[in-house]
Amino acid sequence: MDEFLERLKQRKLVQWTLAYLAAAFALIQVLDVIAQRFGWPEMAMRIAIVALGVGFCIAIVVAWYHGERGAQRVSGIELLILALLLAIGGAVVSRFAPSSRASATGAGSVSPTSPIPNKSIAVLAFADLSPTHDQEYFSDGIAEELQSALTRLSGLKVAGRSSSFYYKGRNEDLRTIGRALGVANVLEGSVRKQGDHVRITAQLVRTDDDFRVWTQNYDGDLSDVFALQERIARAITDKLEVTLQGDQQKTIVPVATSSPEAYALYLQASGVFNRRDGAHFSEAIEQLEQALQLDPKFARAHARLASLLSVATNYANYDFAASMAGAEDHAHRATELDPKLAEPYAALGQALLRQRRFAESLEALERAAALDPTDETAMFWYAANLTTFGYVKRGEELLDRVLTMDPRLPTALHWRGLLYAYAGDIASAERLLQRSAEVKLAFAGMGLSLVAASRGQTEEAVDEFANGIKKIQLDLSDTELRVLGRGIVGDAAARATALALVDEYLRRPQTSNGVIAYTLIRLGEPARALAITQEHPSPNDSSYQIVLWSPYGRPARLLPQFSEYVRKIGFAAVWDRYGAPDYCHKQASGEYECE
Repeated sequence: MDEFLERLKQRKLVQWTLAYLAAAFALIQVLDVIAQRFGWPEMAMRIAIVALGVGFCIAIVVAWYHGERGAQRVSGIELLILALLLAIGGAVVSRFAPSSRASATGAGSVSPTSPIPNKSIAVLAFADLSPTHDQEYFSDGIAEELQSALTRLSGLKVAGRSSSFYYKGRNEDLRTIGRALGVANVLEGSVRKQGDHVRITAQLVRTDDDFRVWTQNYDGDLSDVFALQERIARAITDKLEVTLQGDQQKTIVPVATSSPEAYALYLQASGVFNRRDGAHFSEAIEQLEQALQLDPKFARAHARLASLLSVATNYANYDFAASMAGAEDHAHRATELDPKLAEPYAALGQALLRQRRFAESLEALERAAALDPTDETAMFWYAANLTTFGYVKRGEELLDRVLTMDPRLPTALHWRGLLYAYAGDIASAERLLQRSAEVKLAFAGMGLSLVAASRGQTEEAVDEFANGIKKIQLDLSDTELRVLGRGIVGDAAARATALALVDEYLRRPQTSNGVIAYTLIRLGEPARALAITQEHPSPNDSSYQIVLWSPYGRPARLLPQFSEYVRKIGFAAVWDRYGAPDYCHKQASGEYECE
């Protein structure tokens, strides 16, 4: 043993080991700083660490070899061999390491190594410079209208609204924004509205070097607002050398209404709809009704009112039948006035879905997607409905596509996160669900409760469940929701208490509630969940229908009465037209057997 230690001392292996480890540690720190600055993928750092590990083994061999020769020097040739071995080792690791999936960075996120096209832009929220600073809805609306118009231009990549508006008030460096959104340019601006006078200031800035490509003030009154937007859009296409096609050569921003007052009301209501601000839905509906009194031919106001009514009962106490009838009526009137609009078909699809006219719903959403594949809300509703009907893989693919268009679209983040959680990919689920919470999605806790429960964090899971669910149900108290949540993730006693609460709830006049059905499925009572939802739709059916296609829903799918259930509620009618869903197949009898 003493002889071996003496040989180690002669060869200076301890000194070599300490020197190598110190140098490697310092190099990793430097590389980490560089990686964060330039947005290197996480895999690059892993490869560097493994390569340094391989290099350590080689360094020890070299040290022993030279110690035997009595010299602790490395020749140039040996340095070259060492470098080649490190390079080969890194390449081998890169080749055989698990490939990074979309979930590794979050579905829809921009890869740091993806080339950013020069013809790409993000329209950031415009600042409200009005004297009383009460026109934020107007400045936001102008930016959103420009973003929407530019999105439809072929050959120009435009970042999604939610992702662009995420940076509102954050004072982020433009380079950071450009890398995050995958755009080479941003449009910044401000709006000053005083009475009928409007001044819009816009500037186009390159994200890589903060160079101001163009800036301009545009003055007019409210009746000129579409002309002002048209001038801004044309200036952008000129500077970015975007080729306009077809009708866009004449008009990029179409005139939606001849009434400035109606347009202002439309922008106010649209802000409420975009935020899904249920507390102000009644005001938004009234504003759109006033806009339509001023201009009954305002097609986009009809479409936006249809969208609001189609989801209103999710967020507030509205008469279900009246809301659905109103959504259908305004959707049809919008399509009559402007057959090229996608939004009314999407809203119609939602209204039909909630009435369980599923086949008609999917047909309307397909129409919306065909008319405008850049309409993020329409595409999300299409993806969500596919998932609801059991076409999980198709729904996932379309959600990934939506998140590529707008990586911070709150509802798409939430649904994709749920599907990751149900598939057992908790890391990816958490990443997307946390993003949905960051952008203030009201019911983000529904998904985050699954993440907490998977890690045994019972109280956090209960808190998230209660906070998320209370945004989509209207007659359960916070205390009752916590009882249900604890029953889902707790022990047998908590489960019994939750079931007792469900029994008490079902004795109330309203007996169809998607949240209660969801709870019953999670509590292991799938037959009861099917029984209470079979006859009538609830205001929040989607909360339990998506879970039917998860592992939690498998006991329900295996019940003998499930084939009758899907026929009665309307799923089977969709499957007859579009084919069997992922977990079911059609039998010779025409009924469906699911697994």
